[in-house]
Amino acid sequence: MSSESETSGTKFKILIGVLSVLLIALAVYTVSLYNDSKDKVTGLEQQKETIENELEELIANYDEVIQDNELKDKDLLAARDRIEILLDSVQNAEANVLLIERYKSEVGRLKNERKMLFKRADSLIAVNKRISMERDSTTTVLNETIKVVDSVNEKNTSMAETIKKGSIVNATDLRGEAVIIRNSGKVVDTRRASRADKVRACFTLAPNVIAESGDRELYVQVINPKNNLLGDKETISFESGVLNYSAKTSVFYENEELDVCVLVNATENNLIEGRYTVNVFDGETQVATTTMELK
Repeated sequence: MSSESETSGTKFKILIGVLSVLLIALAVYTVSLYNDSKDKVTGLEQQKETIENELEELIANYDEVIQDNELKDKDLLAARDRIEILLDSVQNAEANVLLIERYKSEVGRLKNERKMLFKRADSLIAVNKRISMERDSTTTVLNETIKVVDSVNEKNTSMAETIKKGSIVNATDLRGEAVIIRNSGKVVDTRRASRADKVRACFTLAPNVIAESGDRELYVQVINPKNNLLGDKETISFESGVLNYSAKTSVFYENEELDVCVLVNATENNLIEGRYTVNVFDGETQVATTTMELK
């Protein structure tokens, strides 16, 4: 009887030992499986962050080319908008293997598209530079011609009224655009009202040798689709009436072509989807008007 008890006890101890080994092995496997899963999640998040950085770099590339060269090529603008939409999608998505692979493929396609579009943009820039040189040459000839005409007309008092009207400085190439003010101070244009911080009006004061040189006060009106005036909403009185304006700037005009840009403050409530009207006044005289569309 004692021998049977010892045998049963030995078997029980062996069973306990086997179970203990199995429990330890199961615990080790569980910990290993958890660590592997954690590493995979971390790896996917890192890949997602890399994709976000690559998309932000692509957007910065497009912004630099569009901004520095003032290109309004619809394909460049459309490509940048697509990248912004994809970036929003990546940022809001939860990382998984299939999603990461799809986004990697899309980033590769966008990089190839960037090479093609930038190559074409380089050609457009070259053409614009040539046109600018030709325009400068034509302006020089025109200025010399105006000087000769003015010299003759000084002796003709009947032309006094014509000269007075001709002394108005016209603004050309007026364009309005919504802009984002980055933390670095860099100004980037956007076509989305929800992303915009301010509105920028850029134009060129045309050369006019018979206009009075010196300081000139220029006023900008920006009117949103609901007919609300943006910006400082200041008022100034002239002999002809009262002018309500969004922003003003003072420039020194030397009878030569002068590029001017004015930033107009805007509240979030006033930046809405639709068509905006932008007007420029030289004193009380309106010298340019244009419209712009925001999504």
